[in-house]
Amino acid sequence: MESSITIRLGTRASALARWQAEWVASRLAELGTTVELVPITTTGDREQRGPIGSLGSQGVFTKEIQRALLDERIDLAVHSLKDLPTEPIEGLCLAVVPERETVRDALICREATSLADLPSGARIGSGSLRRRSQLLHHRPDLVVADIRGNVDTRLSKLDDGQYDVICLAEAGLKRLELAYRISELIPPEIMLPAIGQGALGLETREGDDTTRTALAPLNHAETHAAVIAERAMLSALHGGCLAPIAAWGRFENGNLVLTGRVLSVDGTQQIEATEIAADGDGAELGRLVAQRLVEQGADDLIATARG
Repeated sequence: MESSITIRLGTRASALARWQAEWVASRLAELGTTVELVPITTTGDREQRGPIGSLGSQGVFTKEIQRALLDERIDLAVHSLKDLPTEPIEGLCLAVVPERETVRDALICREATSLADLPSGARIGSGSLRRRSQLLHHRPDLVVADIRGNVDTRLSKLDDGQYDVICLAEAGLKRLELAYRISELIPPEIMLPAIGQGALGLETREGDDTTRTALAPLNHAETHAAVIAERAMLSALHGGCLAPIAAWGRFENGNLVLTGRVLSVDGTQQIEATEIAADGDGAELGRLVAQRLVEQGADDLIATARG
């Protein structure tokens, strides 16, 4: 049945952000809801020099879109959940989390075929402290150098010889039909994903029941519970989205399982904890895993990473 409402969806201009917005718009269209895409430029899009952490705050890819939501210029924001800070914004809510794509990280190499094949001193491009720390923990002989830009820009820098290998999320490569560039998928034993990696978060105004009702069929309960657990862990650690913190929430044998990991920036120290919630309470599970990590010294590692 055709809906009488039109949902204004704010989107960044990058290819991946447009894919995400258009995917949601397509799913809503199948449900009879009309969607208008509204382009929004964020701080993270404007500032392409230096590491993301140098921009000085969290939410560099989300704040302007959230402001547009609060100002009622748009009705819906679609975020890569790994970019969405865990601190709640008064008046906004994470209404829906669709089914998650793969959570793995991928290596794209110029010549080597795997992480094990990379020669000592090979230069890896990554703008993520989480990836940097875990790579160095496994291969301290590698050189991890900062890289910025969208996926196409990073691939061009690799092809131009600025790096021997770059590390990107498999989910983004699949969504952009670039999975053929992948040399190796890194197993979770070596690299756990970012909080929310591979998942989309659909954010609305708390009081906008009309939009929330239209979005409800897109929610995937298991994915939502898993990312709530990851985000609760990150929030409890007060780590922000730029610290060397990783987590993987998933269902195994009907139980919600969460593995969390915190590292030193140089990768020499790594602590890990895994807990299970038979009742599926993601928030409580996240806090429990955070507690286990703190007991092993997570606070000191995070404080040192912040400088």
